[in-house]
Amino acid sequence: MGQNVGIGTADVSDAEQILKLQYLCYQGEAALYNDYGIEPLTQSLESLRAEFETHTVLVARLGDEIVGSVRGTIEDGVARIGKLVVHPRLQRHMLGTRLLRAIEEKLADAAEYELFTGHRSENNLRLYERLGYVSGRVEKISPRLSLVYLRKTAVLAA
Repeated sequence: MGQNVGIGTADVSDAEQILKLQYLCYQGEAALYNDYGIEPLTQSLESLRAEFETHTVLVARLGDEIVGSVRGTIEDGVARIGKLVVHPRLQRHMLGTRLLRAIEEKLADAAEYELFTGHRSENNLRLYERLGYVSGRVEKISPRLSLVYLRKTAVLAA
């Protein structure tokens, strides 16, 4: 099923579908940390639309439906990647890997890539480490949540 999914640059008109998918996908994270006030669940549509001005936003489409998304921006030579989401029914089909590789390609001018996830989000940590990311600093957000930042050196295609 994952092979029928196309990945491309999102349009600002996709923002509502992306936000709904983000809300759906982050429910599990919120439950894991017993915190439904996490930023992906409280982000406004206006805030997401504004990110299109400063971020590269990619989507995975199955027909007309957005089934995955990721976004990133380059700051001081570091590509900061975030909000990697895949619809629950399409998880475990390599779509997260494809989206992450696609955003890395789009942000290939960076010297390094950085992303973060919650300390208990084992599936995310496994995926990122499998794709060459190395755990670095940990930032305590609340008594229940610490963010693990992972980095990877960008390798320009020869």
